[in-house]
Amino acid sequence: MDKEKIILKRLKELADLIKKHNYNYHTLDKPKITDQEFDKLVKENDVLEKKYPSLILKDSPNKNYGSKIKDNFKKIKHDSQMYSLANAFDYNDIKEFIKRSVKFLNLDNDDDFQYICEPKIDGLSLNLVYKNGNLVSAGTRGDGFIGEDVTENISNIKNIPSKLKKNFPAFIEIRGEVFLNKSDFEKLNSKLENKSKFANPRNAAAGSLRQLDTSISHSRPLKFIPHGIGKCSDKFNKIENYYDQLKNWNITPNNLRKKCYSVEEIIKFYNQIDQKRSGIDYDIDGLVVKINSFKLQERLGYVGKNPRWAIAIKFSAEKANTIIQSVDYQVGRTGAITPVARLQPVNLGGVIISNASLHNFDEINKKNINVLDLVEIERAGDVIPYVTRLVKKNSKLNSKIKPPRNCPICKSNVLKEKDEAILRCSNTYGCSSQKIGRIIHFVSKKSLNIDGFGEKQVKQLFNLKYINKVEDIFNLEKFKSEIVELDGWGELSFSNLINSINNSKIISLDKFIYSLGIRFIGEVNAEILANEFKELDIFISSSNNISLLENIDGLGPKAISSIIDFFSKDINNETIKNLKNHLSITYIENKSFDNFFSNKHLVFTGTLSELSRDEAKYLAKTKGAKILSSISKKTDFLIAGEKAGSKIDKATKLGIKILNEKDFLEKINL
Repeated sequence: MDKEKIILKRLKELADLIKKHNYNYHTLDKPKITDQEFDKLVKENDVLEKKYPSLILKDSPNKNYGSKIKDNFKKIKHDSQMYSLANAFDYNDIKEFIKRSVKFLNLDNDDDFQYICEPKIDGLSLNLVYKNGNLVSAGTRGDGFIGEDVTENISNIKNIPSKLKKNFPAFIEIRGEVFLNKSDFEKLNSKLENKSKFANPRNAAAGSLRQLDTSISHSRPLKFIPHGIGKCSDKFNKIENYYDQLKNWNITPNNLRKKCYSVEEIIKFYNQIDQKRSGIDYDIDGLVVKINSFKLQERLGYVGKNPRWAIAIKFSAEKANTIIQSVDYQVGRTGAITPVARLQPVNLGGVIISNASLHNFDEINKKNINVLDLVEIERAGDVIPYVTRLVKKNSKLNSKIKPPRNCPICKSNVLKEKDEAILRCSNTYGCSSQKIGRIIHFVSKKSLNIDGFGEKQVKQLFNLKYINKVEDIFNLEKFKSEIVELDGWGELSFSNLINSINNSKIISLDKFIYSLGIRFIGEVNAEILANEFKELDIFISSSNNISLLENIDGLGPKAISSIIDFFSKDINNETIKNLKNHLSITYIENKSFDNFFSNKHLVFTGTLSELSRDEAKYLAKTKGAKILSSISKKTDFLIAGEKAGSKIDKATKLGIKILNEKDFLEKINL
């Protein structure tokens, strides 16, 4: 055999091997070789093709995969935020939702309300952007502001048109859910090995859409159903008008939707859908209720990450009985010690459950639960399963679940704070579990959002002493030679991680504050603080000013106390100093509002007649105002309704201008 035939044979072997291992990695998520071994195959193929260009195959890996397989997903910024829904679980929750809406709008009742109700599809949220009728991008929800660009991956979804028909707006974000039918899910799973099968249709849909090899996404029978709208250059009066237009554009909304006029109608429809869901060929986990009028939606606005004008009624949680075999303890980033029941494995909604939270020892004692007892466990949606009640006593005298006196990780003293049921490890900065928890929180999606840096990778690198604190992640390259040799790593994996870390170095102030892991400072409070202080240095310098913090609308006493405590520790200030050397923190710019109240500090008092106080505050915020809870020299205006009380006197004393409701509405252009 001559040399060219030998080379040609090897090129064919390499093509088959690369194709096979690409399939194992990207489709099955089950690689059979390390990244390093895969890189060697690709490199060998590249060398041979460069040396013998006349022998390059028609199905060369460089031809077939180079254009279709991405290194990673590009980030895509949504023009308007993608919000998540608050949950309701029964009739009373829906009544409360409607009551809140009526109160916020300062109405007597909900007689003028109409509700669009439709099944909540258990899939993956998608944002489609059309400009002049042409599809220009598709992005996953991500953190609500930035998602992953999957434009190439959705081109084969039949009910996502590349071009809208007539009467389309100049710009529109169409939002909906990508999913797999149950029947298609079963067909897909039947072709996969047992270890590679997807747990449920939602995981299969997410895994199919988020393929770096776009040909795999195209081969999967994904579906899309619209359910919302983001930014749009045109205006619609009602959801039903928008849905009618979607149909004209060849994008079909859910046919199972219904317009309801009362809470009784909503619950009746909810029960109908609940009874039907086993016969519906896609997974649903509840019913979404939305106020039909876009005008009312605009007035109601948003609170935190949730719209005030919509809610999801979740179906009853799935339950099963099983035996507690033992109890372990997990220590979180704040030192909280959570007892976890190790269970006799049980199938719950198609998922094998072997662990469940016991919450805390007050709950354990209240439920009278011990090891070996038969208990009921419950799981709703993606929530971690938890033990709900005792079913049967099987326990012996020595099987009582006792609270630990020492941290199960570092053996430090355990504390129980006043008014808290949770036990905490006292070794805040020395306990390895708390350190790991802080790093995991720091790199998570809602913080720096570093792809490929999950709990598994953090624990591995921490245990090997390559990282010890959050800022160490930016110095990983000095351990490259050691890390690429680790099991599950390789040149490609390490390179992808470093790229992800580098891509995360530009971060907004609210996300940075959230990433610090300050107790009681979640996403909402982080956003409040970022909007208030605008710059990190101003926030830090104000962190011990109790009166200033107390005057921030929406910030509670626990959050204030936690902020003061956090910045009183030198170790935390040193961490921030180090992080500033690696990160570019984007500050909240003062928006340019063409409004009388732009960047003004307002205090509300008394009863308003046309608006509720909550709506007035929300409206003022949308116009660039800052809302304070009490009068101070910092206050620009006092908005006084009926029965205003002592704040009038204080404002007069300080020379602060007082506006009545009519003045406020005129100034705000209502």
